[in-house]
Amino acid sequence: MAPDAHPSRHRRVWAGDPYPLGATFDGTGTNFALFSSTADGVELCLFDGDDGVADEQRVRLTEVDGHIWHAYLPDVSPGQRYGYRVHGRWEPQNGFWHNPSKLLLDPYARRVTGTIDWSPACFAYDLDDPELANMDDSAPHVALGVVADESFDWGQDAPPKVPLHQSIIYETHVRSLTLQHPAIPERDRGTFRALAHPAIIDHLTKLGVTAVELMPVHQFVHDHHLVTRCLTNYWGYNTLNYFSAHNGYATSASSDPTVEFRTVVAALHAAGIEVILDVVYNHTAEGNHLGPMLSFRGIDNHAYYRLIEHDARHYLDFTGCGNSLNMRHPHVLQLIMDSLRCWVLEMHVDGFRFDLASALARELYEVDRLSAFFDIIQQDPVISQVKLIAEPWDVGDGGYQVGGFPAKWSEWNAQYRDTMRDFWRGEKSRLAEFGQRFTGSSDLYRSDTRRPTASVNFITCHDGFSLRDLVSYNAKHNEANLENSRDGESHNRSWNHGVEGPTKDPSITALRDRQRRNFIATLLLSQGVPMLLGGDELGRSQGGNNNAYCQDNEVSWYDWSQVDNEFLQWCQRLVQFRRDHPVFRRRRWFHGRPIRGIDDMSWFRPDGHEMSDDDWEQGFAQAVGVFVNGESIAIPDKYGERIVDDTFFCVFSASDTTLTWRIPPKKLGARWIVCFDSSRPEIDSANNIEVNAGQQIVIEPRTTLVLRRTEPPKP
Repeated sequence: MAPDAHPSRHRRVWAGDPYPLGATFDGTGTNFALFSSTADGVELCLFDGDDGVADEQRVRLTEVDGHIWHAYLPDVSPGQRYGYRVHGRWEPQNGFWHNPSKLLLDPYARRVTGTIDWSPACFAYDLDDPELANMDDSAPHVALGVVADESFDWGQDAPPKVPLHQSIIYETHVRSLTLQHPAIPERDRGTFRALAHPAIIDHLTKLGVTAVELMPVHQFVHDHHLVTRCLTNYWGYNTLNYFSAHNGYATSASSDPTVEFRTVVAALHAAGIEVILDVVYNHTAEGNHLGPMLSFRGIDNHAYYRLIEHDARHYLDFTGCGNSLNMRHPHVLQLIMDSLRCWVLEMHVDGFRFDLASALARELYEVDRLSAFFDIIQQDPVISQVKLIAEPWDVGDGGYQVGGFPAKWSEWNAQYRDTMRDFWRGEKSRLAEFGQRFTGSSDLYRSDTRRPTASVNFITCHDGFSLRDLVSYNAKHNEANLENSRDGESHNRSWNHGVEGPTKDPSITALRDRQRRNFIATLLLSQGVPMLLGGDELGRSQGGNNNAYCQDNEVSWYDWSQVDNEFLQWCQRLVQFRRDHPVFRRRRWFHGRPIRGIDDMSWFRPDGHEMSDDDWEQGFAQAVGVFVNGESIAIPDKYGERIVDDTFFCVFSASDTTLTWRIPPKKLGARWIVCFDSSRPEIDSANNIEVNAGQQIVIEPRTTLVLRRTEPPKP
């Protein structure tokens, strides 16, 4: 026992219950329950006063049911700081790391205070000799759990429940979005509270997005190797606790981040915007066998982690982050499901994006779409009803699983990203692939009753170049990460258009701007669920850094003083256009055959003739037109009424030469009006630029053109 610790004086201790896990205040006292199947003894450690951890009181838990150690303390109320010390075997070679000198965070803690200071005491072993246990007390150096007050007045909050086919997702970071916004009080910038500020809500509603996908907000840790280099784990993909909102996003150390997060959700819901969380259930912040002992490892290493079968000291690592959670263990599955339900029922979030989701599906070594994880999600009456989005890969063998997830799941479609980047930078033989991706990637998702909404389409995301950098750099420039630019993707399918980085050449700048407009137009006209990377609409650059995971500075922060207003308006127009026209967000697949007399979709060459099978295979072809029939939407709306929309003809030309294009014949429409022209962004329907069937028009190099039919064909 540490010299400043003492038994539970003046504490009443009752037997308590094994359920629910965690620290649960019932209005009178608090029930504590912790799972460990390998412990010989467990001590609940309570910390009082404002003097750090000097006043530690320990309560030995004597009640154990089904490997759940529990007690009820009638004198403990919200605000009480606590942790656990777990006694047991010290046999690292066999995967047992119990060391009671290490204070461990409750995996079910609903609130966390403090952080990790990376003292040697944070490690279970002696840093000079890993075979020896480190007996230094870690309590002054690690985060503590806090008994939470779960009460919150939600008022009239109700989830927007936007249908997936109507969704437009905006991926962003709590701190990046808000830290430099001039309308937000300085004390609030970079916090949860800032997300609820009217200036942020106004920006999102004017942009027209229906959902905000937040990069990790679970309690996370800044890696030791980053801290020693004065960097941070800025993105947050290093989770320490799956139930608590990250205390670094609270407005102060004394503020409750859970309350502030709930306030954000309520404010976004009031504006009709859903909240989707990026969650990291594939690994934890404890890393590999040389990592710190903060929670799971010291509680039950065998249960929580995938260990190498004949070498239990080491971990199976499907994530590249040192460990993988053991999805085969029922208590790990319970932890994840309890966490997900907590965030839906108690925090009111509307969905989840699962980081490296293939790692969650590995029953043994291979990815199994029928794994226990998916089975339990499918049957859960709460989680099965929210939006479920997979990042469909991990770093293990066979981990790339685009198109391989169950029927109710959507997926980040990396093939969409790669195809559209290649098409617009002028790569040959991409036309057929463009057609597949534009229409929802039926080759990937149509089987197993899946719909176009299975495809979450994106050009850029947090991991990689921003949109401005995508058209400004041929190579990554990650020097600020201090890894000699070994980190980050090297094959970005980017194009600098003649000059690497910023330039004052007006012709290059104009072409880059046009390409950005092409990317946004293509994304918002494609079938599936579009996802915008936050900041792209503002013209944000990361200076060519395509892996800014450790950059808590101007590289990552949105610069609200340098907004590209013309491009922002282009994005707003295209988002509104998609929301106004259901033909671009169908619930079901195109048939590609006549419905009510005319095809619901058909493809055209520049000479006005329909594409043949051979035309799709012409490697030199870099332009295509698509007829989209708004009068041939076969699937009714949710009320059973027929959906009727305008009819459109779109031209996508990635050619570097000017093309003469013949408008389709009269059987598709007699007269058309220009809605969008990426070579002339100032043009819209109000300019009344009309063209007739069969007329030849000039298409500038690298242009997207959208025409709306104003006069249908004569009977």
